[in-house]
Amino acid sequence: MTHRIAYTKPSITELEVEYATDAARNGWGAQCYDYIHRLERDFAGHLGIAHAVATSSCTGAMHLGLAALGIGPGDEVILADTNWIASVAPVVHLGATAVLVDILEDTWCLDPALVEAAITPRTKAIIAVHLYGSMCDMDRLLEIGARHGVAVIEDAAEAIGSSWQGRRAGSMGAFGTFSFHGTKTMTTGEGGMFVTNDAALFARVTTLSNHGRDPNEPRQFFPTVTGYKFKMANVSAAIGCAQVERIDELIAGKRRIMELYRALLSGVDGLSLNAEPDGTVNGYWMPTVVFDRDTGVTRETLISAFQAADIDARVFFWPLSELPMFESCPGNTTAHDISSRAINLPSYHDMDEAAQARVAAVITGLLSG
Repeated sequence: MTHRIAYTKPSITELEVEYATDAARNGWGAQCYDYIHRLERDFAGHLGIAHAVATSSCTGAMHLGLAALGIGPGDEVILADTNWIASVAPVVHLGATAVLVDILEDTWCLDPALVEAAITPRTKAIIAVHLYGSMCDMDRLLEIGARHGVAVIEDAAEAIGSSWQGRRAGSMGAFGTFSFHGTKTMTTGEGGMFVTNDAALFARVTTLSNHGRDPNEPRQFFPTVTGYKFKMANVSAAIGCAQVERIDELIAGKRRIMELYRALLSGVDGLSLNAEPDGTVNGYWMPTVVFDRDTGVTRETLISAFQAADIDARVFFWPLSELPMFESCPGNTTAHDISSRAINLPSYHDMDEAAQARVAAVITGLLSG
């Protein structure tokens, strides 16, 4: 009898348990922010960026950053049609309009040419989501943003360990956001991070993230604006501090898993895997197989085959424009096409070679059948 293969789970060691236990026992009163501030400092150091604010989620971090930029009703924000709802939800909640454009065939990220074509006088931001660890073309997007006076934001929720021309994902835009959900390369259970090199933007986000309380306001419990409650818990941050200490190991683990999948599937015709163009590093948060159109393999075929093999199936993100709350975008043909014939592969840190071989056998079986 074989065990069920999960698509992902975190890597937790005694170090995480030790730090979390300490936070639970001692992280109260005057110590209630100690692990939070430590995580912010250490994660900013890992990225080589000036400022970081730990948040309750990556979605919250995005909401804070967009709000701090003043984005609201009447504004447009451009992002790829292929995305998880978390990237676009803050745009909607702030009253702005999401403009969904198609993706590139190889990286599954924003097509810069379509981004530029979608810019109007109402465009206030471009959200570059580094999908599954693949990097958006940051040189072109930053140039487009600078030329049109539009902020470029990095959603690096899935891109810990990824980089563009030697610069880490999340460190290049007006601000970056990260997810530390339990499925991610690094985790705090639930949680996220806002990062920026812009001191003024950092100050606004710091105030907004804690009920609108300015750290420089001398009066206790005296908010100066109506803010949000997007703070991370100290116990969660303690787990994150241990994960940051192990971050090189965690990133290397994801790349090791991807390398074995490439080896197991090398020479197999009819499919492609995550891209890593020259000058980029892909953190490979979620190894993914896209089947060629002429194979006839569909999303539904894949789900059935993986379930029959006792393997958790995770579909490639549906285009946002297929969801009922957004307008249809039939012109985004690549986004609609790829999602219909792709699957994310299990990739948890402790996954052994035998488990990966079982996954690969399902893929090759579909192509040989």
